[in-house]
Amino acid sequence: MLRRLARAATPQQRVFWARRSGSLAEIPTYVVDLRSDTVTKPGPAMRRAMAEAVVGDDDYGEDPTVRDLQATAAELLGVERTLFVPTNTMANLISVMCHCRRRGSQLLLGRECHLHVYEQGGVAQIAGVHSHPLPDLPHGTLDLAELERLVTRGLGSPYHPVCELICLENTHSSSGGRVLPMEYLRQVHLLARRYGVRVHLDGARLMNAAVALGVPPARIVEHCDSVSLCFSKGLGAPVGALVGGPKDFIEEAWRLRKALGGGMRQAGVLAAAALVGLADAEEMLQRDHQNAQRFARGLQELASPVCSVDPAAVETNMVMVRVDGLPPEELCRRLQAMSADEVAQTGHAVRLLLFPWTEHSVRAVWHRDVSAQDTELALGKWAFVLRTLGLG
Repeated sequence: MLRRLARAATPQQRVFWARRSGSLAEIPTYVVDLRSDTVTKPGPAMRRAMAEAVVGDDDYGEDPTVRDLQATAAELLGVERTLFVPTNTMANLISVMCHCRRRGSQLLLGRECHLHVYEQGGVAQIAGVHSHPLPDLPHGTLDLAELERLVTRGLGSPYHPVCELICLENTHSSSGGRVLPMEYLRQVHLLARRYGVRVHLDGARLMNAAVALGVPPARIVEHCDSVSLCFSKGLGAPVGALVGGPKDFIEEAWRLRKALGGGMRQAGVLAAAALVGLADAEEMLQRDHQNAQRFARGLQELASPVCSVDPAAVETNMVMVRVDGLPPEELCRRLQAMSADEVAQTGHAVRLLLFPWTEHSVRAVWHRDVSAQDTELALGKWAFVLRTLGLG
């Protein structure tokens, strides 16, 4: 399904050692970091590709490895051109600025989507674009009737902002890595075309969505006018993202990248890592999804009154766990700590790092640095903490 460019070596087993103090001085400590898929470290093949990359001045368009990445990604996504940029936040901002040339134009998006919540309102403070958030449905989708009502409200009105862009996020991180259905994407695109509005896809985890659906990424992107793709999440590169779209769109994106300080020089060192990440994406992301599903089933089997999870909602590499009876921050603190009792009872010392997501939930994210063994250790750690709390 995904074109293979190189084969990355199997990531080495990650074993961290306890500080040499007290009774745990000689006990190996396993750190299972599930806070995000941004915490990965480049493996041997990726580091080798970076060290050996052929480079040039990308600000002049002369870096051959960046050009290779951009051409490869354009073919993969089914777009005319792509542009390599430092971050997916910049990729989204550039896309909004390309589509919304009129200050005060309206952008419709989900209330909990990354672009609206976690990107500092850059579309307002930098681009002068008015974001109108809609409630996110459980699957990460938007109500199509409400979307159409807001698109049409500004048509011919001297009072309301004119909608020029709809932004979608796939996978939808705040919904737990849910995949937007293909029929939903088609309907949004048809609605947008009907009223002369464009659609941008925040595809930070687009490859997760493609693997989960079993379709080429281009099948998803064909319902959008532009797309972003992040290399430093599930694909495991240390930095980088891209913007994809038509030729004239990318030419304008190039100018905006320069204005935003995103022009890079010998960026082939970074593009080489992205190429390795793309090459083994299908295999690695499938493994991540399987580990996440195994963890969700195992947590459900614990049948704890304090933690609950819906395995059916685990579609990609994220598990959202509802927490009742204690603050999520306290649960995360206990999962990160370790004790001599843990070693005595389980034979392991495990630090499990999670992200307190909301007032009543924590989020666990799988990535290429987390193995099936790590997943089992994480389940064991969770069971031990629940027992010590008297809640297992």
